Amino acid sequence: MKKESIIITIASVVIALLIIALFIVFRNAKNTEKEMQEMVEQINYEKEALEEEYSDLAFFEGFNHTLQNDSILKLLDTEKQRVQLLLEELRQTKATNARRISELKKELASVRKIMISYVNQIDSLNKINTHLMRENTDIKNRYTEATQTVATLSQEKEDLTEKVKLASMLEVRDIVVTTLNERERATSRLRKIALIKFDFVVLKNITTPTGNKIVYLRIITPDERILNKRETDVFEFEGSNIKFSCKKQFEYMGEEVAETLYWSVEEVLIEGTYRVDIFIDGNLVGSQTFVLK
Repeated sequence: MKKESIIITIASVVIALLIIALFIVFRNAKNTEKEMQEMVEQINYEKEALEEEYSDLAFFEGFNHTLQNDSILKLLDTEKQRVQLLLEELRQTKATNARRISELKKELASVRKIMISYVNQIDSLNKINTHLMRENTDIKNRYTEATQTVATLSQEKEDLTEKVKLASMLEVRDIVVTTLNERERATSRLRKIALIKFDFVVLKNITTPTGNKIVYLRIITPDERILNKRETDVFEFEGSNIKFSCKKQFEYMGEEVAETLYWSVEEVLIEGTYRVDIFIDGNLVGSQTFVLK
């Protein structure tokens, strides 16, 4: 009887210990399951955040329209394609595969760093490009202003040159036409005229270069012909060679000087109004009409 009591007591203790052990195991298992569930939820959360970050990088935009065909953009596109592949793998990776998710997270950080580097380079190049464009615009504006200034100065120079030319141009006054016969006496009879005398005065001009000068005289008939001895009797006027009737060299010293030229009549003169034009230094310096009848 005593032996049975001891056995029952030992069995009771063992059962009690087993119950306690089972309770502890059950409680630990429940805690582990809860921790596992929390871990899975945390991994899912990180996975979703990671997918969102990958998506942002995969569809990264902003510089493609500012630096077309740039080598850095090609590298950036390559990294975007890489992100797209990693994103696809991440979506197919189960939340329980914490190791691969961790690896993908590290790759994301590496790709992000590379892409930020490319973006910074593009931004720097854009700033340089903008600066160069502004400098180019500034240079163009200064060139335009300089061109306009040169054009203005050139025009002013031309105007000044023209004024100097006009100021230095000689003038004649008191043009007197006298018709003479063979004895060099004055006559008004048309058929008796053997010589036409032209007297005039070259005015004083201190701005005109001094020295030997040639005066050319042209006689224009009523029918607009030029009285001319030889076809080679021409001089330059306003870029063209024109005929003259007679010429004379004289010395001009800046002071008023009287000159005389003669035309020997060898042709038949007609009645009407004639005109005489006088040229010095390539300029028309005086004109006068006269009537023969």
